[in-house]
Amino acid sequence: MTDMLPPAIILAGGLSRRMGRDKALALLGGRPLIAHVIERLTTQTSLLAINAPADFANDFGLPVVPDTLAGHPGPLAGIAAGMRHAAILAPTASHLLIVPADCPFVPRVLVSRLSAGLDAGSAIVLARSNGRLHPVVGLWPVSLAPAIEAWLTDPQNRKLMRFIEGQRVVVVDFDMVETTEGPLDPFLNINTPEDLLKAERYHEALA
Repeated sequence: MTDMLPPAIILAGGLSRRMGRDKALALLGGRPLIAHVIERLTTQTSLLAINAPADFANDFGLPVVPDTLAGHPGPLAGIAAGMRHAAILAPTASHLLIVPADCPFVPRVLVSRLSAGLDAGSAIVLARSNGRLHPVVGLWPVSLAPAIEAWLTDPQNRKLMRFIEGQRVVVVDFDMVETTEGPLDPFLNINTPEDLLKAERYHEALA
């Protein structure tokens, strides 16, 4: 896959309990968080879709791919749904890029850096920054869809990291970004109104 752009899914199906509203649509610099992610991924991917409920307020011109399992079973369900979508529309792709909708500063070199971590096997390639692993930022083998779906048939299996612990993983480190507001984690995710205020300051510093 190193000579071609991967398909991608943006995870926007979370319940956003800590934000109190759909955080994917919360405004940063006058634009929804997910719009920032879309803008940064468009040139890095061959196919871009959004994992969200079917009634997601989609004004972004992208396909919406709902979970195939009911009850909000978590990000693994969104990843599997994205894999099934990619397998139909990009059948030669070996990996699917996963990025959450609340990660507005995702690097513009994300795919090239992650792709350098690919090997001849079928490892999950995950991003890490400031010593923290980001399990929903990475290249996941499309072939894992059946294993994820089988895992999720057990209601006790909802934790993403527990699934990852049973897989082969390659980690790619990303540097912090220096700004006038201090170092910015490129994978800063927005979960609360306070996070959004912090992100607004970084956004202004990068403008």
